[in-house]
Amino acid sequence: MNELKTLVNIQSELSKAANDLLQFAGGKKVIAFFGEMGSGKTTFIKAICEQLQVKSAMSSPTFSLVNEYITSENRPVYHFDFYRIKNEKDAIEIGVEEYFYSGNYCFVEWPEKILNLLPKEFVRVDIEVENELRIITFSL
Repeated sequence: MNELKTLVNIQSELSKAANDLLQFAGGKKVIAFFGEMGSGKTTFIKAICEQLQVKSAMSSPTFSLVNEYITSENRPVYHFDFYRIKNEKDAIEIGVEEYFYSGNYCFVEWPEKILNLLPKEFVRVDIEVENELRIITFSL
């Protein structure tokens, strides 16, 4: 298993971690974020979107399930939050599989709710909290 671990102590270190993740991911575009409520998943995704030069406003798609952002190169980036879904059928109804196989970045919060729908190859990001420190592990 290919794995990379990084420590983030302050907000300003997030952009380096975001860049590290994009390098680690290579051509893989579906990235699943695992972590407790309040661990910083959405904040980290915002930092990644900044690295991708997303020009639209970013926010958590908790109620809409998916937000679409546009980069400066007019490429879509999709941000999912499956915290509120009851089952995988809810994700299928919004066409999640079409998004995952679109070739565009798909950032997925609460992927444990839709594990069977994720592509075989995706990047896993685990965020652990120790006091103010974030331990972020990327794995393939």
